[in-house]
Amino acid sequence: MISYGMYPKLKEKIIESLSSVLPITLIVLAISVFLVPMDLGPIVVFIAGALLLVVGMGLFQLGAEMAMTPLGEGIGAQISKTGSAVIAAVIGLIMGTIITISEPDLQVLAEQVPAIPNMTLILTVAVGVGIFLAIAIIRILFQISLSALLTIFYVIVIGASFFVPKSFIAVAFDSGGVTTGPMTVPFIMALGVGLASVRSDRNAASDSFGLVALSSIGPILAVLLLGTFYTPSEAVYSLSVMTHVDTTRDVVVEFMMGLPRYFSEVAVSLAPIFGVFIIFQLISHRYRKTQAIRLIIGFLYTYVGLVLFLCGVNVGFAPVGAYIGGAVASSESWKWLLIPIGMLIGYYIVKAEPAIQVLNRQVDGVTNGSISAKTMNACLSIGVSISVGLAMLRVLTGIPIYCIIIPGYIVALALSFIVPKLFIGIAFDSGGVASGPMTTTFLLPLSIGACQSVGGNVMTDAFGVVALVALTPLIAIQLMGLSYKIKLQKKTADMQKVVSAAGDIVEFEEGWYA
Repeated sequence: MISYGMYPKLKEKIIESLSSVLPITLIVLAISVFLVPMDLGPIVVFIAGALLLVVGMGLFQLGAEMAMTPLGEGIGAQISKTGSAVIAAVIGLIMGTIITISEPDLQVLAEQVPAIPNMTLILTVAVGVGIFLAIAIIRILFQISLSALLTIFYVIVIGASFFVPKSFIAVAFDSGGVTTGPMTVPFIMALGVGLASVRSDRNAASDSFGLVALSSIGPILAVLLLGTFYTPSEAVYSLSVMTHVDTTRDVVVEFMMGLPRYFSEVAVSLAPIFGVFIIFQLISHRYRKTQAIRLIIGFLYTYVGLVLFLCGVNVGFAPVGAYIGGAVASSESWKWLLIPIGMLIGYYIVKAEPAIQVLNRQVDGVTNGSISAKTMNACLSIGVSISVGLAMLRVLTGIPIYCIIIPGYIVALALSFIVPKLFIGIAFDSGGVASGPMTTTFLLPLSIGACQSVGGNVMTDAFGVVALVALTPLIAIQLMGLSYKIKLQKKTADMQKVVSAAGDIVEFEEGWYA
């Protein structure tokens, strides 16, 4: 049900989605013409998938704005008003666990980790997110330094990684990015805004960020913990095969066959969050009747949008990513082109992540436009481009992920002590936001397809691309913050010189007249 008043807003969201999805679509089409020829059938399926992405992403953004964001802000504000840190922590634990179980990307991760029962992994990761969301809420309430907490926990993570099998390390770091996907990010980020909204101090804006950053650490530690009990030797990831279709009816049938699965998966994912909304409304009576109806309609948009998005990306995009990766890497003369191709795809694919626009809107609102969506997109695109290039280099050379992850986090954590506080939360949140379903269903198959072609170890060489995508934005956004700080200091110094010069002139004139 779309009211007449919603049409302009939906049109705006779909145009935004089109501008995000079109570049990556054109890049893939160009690769299929000049480098990796494909049959016409899979290309038609890919284009149809791109159209579903555009419409689905538009509906999802509108739904998140109408439902997920107000609900998260409302619960956050209500938690702050209770005045009890214990109640706040318990609510954070419960909410983090419920929402993580609802995350579709977690199902993908569970299928890719052999030797661990799916439900064991899902529940462990969900509890890990819940615990760290509770810690993040406590941090906001007591105004604890985000830099200090991140440093402590990442030191623990890196230390723990030395005691688990190597085959678990890349998957563990990938899990941190995968579990903060399109379902969890809008809610958790809005929860931070709601928690900080009742505060009037100057650090309230910067403290509204950081919940996603801390919540991303929980899954990493959870999977590393499981690694001490389970020892998988190889991946069981099965790549999607490109579909051979002969007619336009075959294309429609292909997507119609996929839709029931995603209708079911997304319904299961959204049901707990919708249940939280019902319980919260019955207890707090926060939303008037018209507001409650608007939230319900927003949930409907979110549901339909996510179904279309996931169907489009899994049926249309994932098989093409795996095929391109395998075809380029299998050519001895072309395989090094995988690095610039990966960087180009990474630069544009992050714009198609559904939660990126949610982050950009929140940053724009909290900073009153001083950090624009255009600037955020540029920093994220550069960061993800570098990360995908590094991931492709790992696939081709077998460089251990330690050699990139450990120096990367050392740099990111060191920067967190010298950049403005606002940029720390934004940077570490952006890592989890950037590594969403587009990364999982296009870049990961691209990496795995290439790894299989060169005969590498999928568990140690292909996995880790999500972790790298989650890492480089931390550095890129903080470098933007450092640049902002230097410019601000220079501007302040210039103003002081002007004021000082004006004072000298006044003193000279007063002395001359005297």
